[in-house]
Amino acid sequence: MKNIFTSHFIVNQKTKEIDWQGVYDECLPKVYHYFCYKVGDPILAEDLTAITLEKAWLGRVNFHCEIGPFQTWLMGIARNVVKDYFRKPVREVPLSDSSKHNLIGFWDDRMQERLDFEFISSILAQLPERERDLIAYKYGAELNNREIAKLTGLSETNVGTILYRIVEKLRIEWEKYHER
Repeated sequence: MKNIFTSHFIVNQKTKEIDWQGVYDECLPKVYHYFCYKVGDPILAEDLTAITLEKAWLGRVNFHCEIGPFQTWLMGIARNVVKDYFRKPVREVPLSDSSKHNLIGFWDDRMQERLDFEFISSILAQLPERERDLIAYKYGAELNNREIAKLTGLSETNVGTILYRIVEKLRIEWEKYHER
């Protein structure tokens, strides 16, 4: 039985069956990180990742390996899931967790992490949606420029150029932030 590799997991060439364990092991972390970049909330990112996997499972008959890699198809589903999330008029607000950790150092570290995250999020929020998507694909989903190009319809060179410019903007803003 001959197998072909499509983006880190195996699709059986004869039966066109998807190795769902491979999807779980290889793709779900990338989808989860993509959502972390898009929504900024790890718990919500887990929920959106689960929704994406469920949609992929239910729509598995719509995947055709001759059209493109499975990862591209899955990230397309993830992109639609996050768009649907942002279309919802009312969002759930999580109750604050009263942590059992009372160490001042722990809270100082957590506070600094939160401030840094909020700062980066505020800079990213000012970027056009296309640039935010590219950042989420590159650093959240850990896709390479070729995979991002397939998802976005941009050329691979254009993806690299745009990402370079975005990262430069972020670096400059980060340095200004830490000079204060």
